Amino acid sequence: MSEDTRIITNTDEQPGLSRQLSNRHIQLMAIGGAIGTGLFMGSGKTISLAGPSVLFVYMIIGTMLFFVMRAMGELLLSNTGYRSFADFAGDYLGPWAGFFTGWTYWFCWIVTGIADVIAIAGYVAYWWGSLPLWIPALAAVVLLVALNLPTVKAFGETEFWFALIKIVAIVTLIVVGLAMVFTSFVAPNGSESSFGNLWNDGGFFPTGPMGFVAGFQIATFAFVGIELVGTAAAETKDPERNLPKAINSIPIRVMLFYVVALAVIMSVTPWREISGDSSPFVAMFALAGLGIAASVVNFVVLTSAASSANSGIYSTSRMVYGLAQDGDAPGVFARLTPRRVPANALYLSGVFLLSGVVMVVVGDSIIEAFTIVTTISSLCFMFVWSMILVSYIVYRRRRPDLHERSAFPMPGGVVMCYVVLAFFGFLVWAFTQKTDTLHALLVTPAWFVVLGVVWSVLRRRPVQMARAAAHQADARDTHPR
Repeated sequence: MSEDTRIITNTDEQPGLSRQLSNRHIQLMAIGGAIGTGLFMGSGKTISLAGPSVLFVYMIIGTMLFFVMRAMGELLLSNTGYRSFADFAGDYLGPWAGFFTGWTYWFCWIVTGIADVIAIAGYVAYWWGSLPLWIPALAAVVLLVALNLPTVKAFGETEFWFALIKIVAIVTLIVVGLAMVFTSFVAPNGSESSFGNLWNDGGFFPTGPMGFVAGFQIATFAFVGIELVGTAAAETKDPERNLPKAINSIPIRVMLFYVVALAVIMSVTPWREISGDSSPFVAMFALAGLGIAASVVNFVVLTSAASSANSGIYSTSRMVYGLAQDGDAPGVFARLTPRRVPANALYLSGVFLLSGVVMVVVGDSIIEAFTIVTTISSLCFMFVWSMILVSYIVYRRRRPDLHERSAFPMPGGVVMCYVVLAFFGFLVWAFTQKTDTLHALLVTPAWFVVLGVVWSVLRRRPVQMARAAAHQADARDTHPR
């Protein structure tokens, strides 16, 4: 393929991003990406909407996104010069696709980061209810930018420990919850812990088919960031070995950290008693009368939100850096510090995250603001995931030779791509079924209108015209008429 017009394989001997992320960094980043604020903050509302059927919701979404990740993995490893999925989208679908995918992914994480900042403010209010919410929100943005300014290895270490805290917390919750169930723990309100709580109150689908459908709305956001390892491809040591290991562990992570954890929570606390306005992880310990433990869990979910926002700032800065190298963003964002960190791109993301501070100042409800921004984020992430799948379909048609040589082929191939794309269509329909998510759905297209206007100007620049000509020539060479 014609990579000489755009992609440079970055190694430690070449100027560019530095491959400092080791296997343990990538593994924990993948886990951190899959365990986000959506699980800790949003699962309460999901349970209140869907009841115990939420377990099937998380299993279905996790399974579908596993195939997205496998498609991404095969594409990234087909050419280790790819910095991220925006690169292969641009290669197979055209420069417009790289532009739309890269900037939409940036927007995804900005919106997600805003949700995380809102969540952080809410968690701090658990201890200091009288503290103005904008103070912890602003402090979070400043701290996260500072954490990302050193080397990428410093980011990897920060994310490693953030993710480790989340893992220990969820495993502890599962162990404590199981102990409560096996000892038939009775909460202060008289409810008894039992696995029977999963089916004794209306069965697994107590809110009916539409309640089950409604569960997909918030649950989708819990998985955003699952593709984070794809943006770290250019800074990963030995990607041929480390990326497959991280991707293949996704099903186990989904089962343990989502399905088992929420099953234990609903066994300890009957689903009707779980508030949709707060974290069920905190509420489980509080209901059991373990006030100190609840504070510890609140600290854990706070660090989880910080971890998610940390990942967002990292990934957006790298995406803008790549866009600037391609001429899709101002050249100032392609500059690196002596430690090879795209600081200007980092500052750009930090400035936009301040929107979260504004939202907690003017908003009436933390969970209401959280729902709006998470819906917009979920829709934009679905666009990015869809671009990965469409790129894979074109890759299979144009480069069957690369697929034949792949050491990490996607199971199900093109057929599963269409199955997952159909599932995304179902998710968009699900978002139309509730007023709050419908409003967010209706405003989301405005982002793509803005991108379309900007691209109509950029595409006439000489660098973009040269890239388009190279893409067309490459398409003719690999798929002759």
